[in-house]
Amino acid sequence: MSDSKSPKILITGATGNIGKELIKYLSAKKIPFKAMVRSLDNTAEIKAVPFAEVVKGDFDDKVSLVNALSGIEHAFLLTSSSAKAGEQQMRFVDEAVKSGVRHIVKLSQWAADENSTVRFLRYHAIVENHIRESGIHFTFLRPNLFMQGLLGFRDSIRFHGQFFGAIGDAKISLVDTRDIAAAAGESLIDPKHENKTYDLTGPEALSHHELAEKLSGAIGNEIQFVDIPSDALREMLLQVGFPQWQADGLVEDYAHYKRGEAAVVTSGVLDATGFAPRSFDNFAQDHAQLFFPPVLKSRSPQ
Repeated sequence: MSDSKSPKILITGATGNIGKELIKYLSAKKIPFKAMVRSLDNTAEIKAVPFAEVVKGDFDDKVSLVNALSGIEHAFLLTSSSAKAGEQQMRFVDEAVKSGVRHIVKLSQWAADENSTVRFLRYHAIVENHIRESGIHFTFLRPNLFMQGLLGFRDSIRFHGQFFGAIGDAKISLVDTRDIAAAAGESLIDPKHENKTYDLTGPEALSHHELAEKLSGAIGNEIQFVDIPSDALREMLLQVGFPQWQADGLVEDYAHYKRGEAAVVTSGVLDATGFAPRSFDNFAQDHAQLFFPPVLKSRSPQ
């Protein structure tokens, strides 16, 4: 039998961008939790977080999942986006049900649909349906494109003053990952969010050209968005090391955006957290120093 004082919340994807923000969010609220990691090496940073406990678990190892899920009542479900993500997540759900977990908060994606042309949206919808059919309580978080996705273009922006995409002038209601983490945190600790789905967006829809303009203003240096064909985007992703499956999926994602299917602004962040979502201007100001060109970063105050 588990210790009644042991954490009742399990965070998967704990070392990723959203997982790290979720850990900070729960810790700030003094909520005990377990953070699931594949390896116990290099976990000192997580262990140092107040109210955190690290547990080893692997989505491909049922025995380790059973151990990680022991005594857990609420679980945050997030895996890496790979060809086996759907299979991994459904395995986790099955083991969670067997282990007596009462509630799963799943990070899904904007417009998840089993009939979508986008592979990411298909697998998320399949997992959502698997969770519903399992009978477990759920909260589905469906965020739009992450503002922090721009950090993947950090070097291109710093050294060349540009970033790329196959999207034309289409607008997207991007969302800050800190708001996604807050929505996840609230969903894990407040039962009023059970059996609900939240579409998470920022407060406005912006084109990539507008993102470049706002980022330029924040860092004081001109940044340009360069629209490229889908094939060029795929080749670029492969060259920087993305697996073929994921590169093709991202190209499908951008085709979905280009069709104007991700421009709607929703109240999801407000509904889930009680506060308005951060704007892209907020994001740009908070992260400006990461995009400074080397010559600007090295300047000394006068």
